[in-house]
Amino acid sequence: MRQLQMNRRGVLGALIVWFSAVAVSANAQNFPGEYADRKFLNGRAVFQMSLEQSGNALSVWFSAGYNDGHGCSVDAQGTGKTAGKGAVEFTFRDSSNNSGTGTLTRAGEDLAVALKLTHAGDARCQELYRQNIRLKRTK
Repeated sequence: MRQLQMNRRGVLGALIVWFSAVAVSANAQNFPGEYADRKFLNGRAVFQMSLEQSGNALSVWFSAGYNDGHGCSVDAQGTGKTAGKGAVEFTFRDSSNNSGTGTLTRAGEDLAVALKLTHAGDARCQELYRQNIRLKRTK
């Protein structure tokens, strides 16, 4: 009888550990890859993003610029971490001394990106930073 109770406890403990691991992995989305919108701003610009992930930490790199070369073009980098509900929150600084915050969420294989400037170093770049940027996976 005592052997049976110990076996039940062992099985119960293993199940609890397994369910906990499944719950944690469901919250930790897999974001690494390269993404782009080659028709950004109604086809006037290109927006590219690259993500590297290690556990819950992410490195973010992105660039955006007008196809005809006018105005501002930016190269930015930042860091972030996975947040609840499968999102990533990050901060960034770009080559034009702009800085801000961003949020990434999965949209199937694609990404939905929301960017907000907290410091505008170059006002010409403000149009490049917006909510609801949809990026398709390229790699």
